[in-house]
Amino acid sequence: MQDEAEFPMEMDPGQARGILVENSSCILLDVRELKERTLCFIEGSLHVPLSSLPEQLTALNPETPIISYCHHGIRSLAAVRMLRAKGFDKVSSMRGGIDLWAIEIDPSLTRY
Repeated sequence: MQDEAEFPMEMDPGQARGILVENSSCILLDVRELKERTLCFIEGSLHVPLSSLPEQLTALNPETPIISYCHHGIRSLAAVRMLRAKGFDKVSSMRGGIDLWAIEIDPSLTRY
């Protein structure tokens, strides 16, 4: 189980990758719209657009760690705020989104 200190409001892509490697139950949540996901996505991520997140909350377990991402980190931070307000304590936004992930972690991803 992850310590609360490991789930700040935001974390950088390197921190996110470390948690994903250490904890196979951690969900990488893509909150971008479908048209963005068709351009590129991080392998293994769960796609729930921010606009659909309120209706999809029951499909997520508040005990499961979640790292959310979007294009640059604004919508994923909004998702974190929403999830934390609903009792999800182990949730963070990936700062810089998939764009920074493509720069720092996986340069094979299409940048847009």
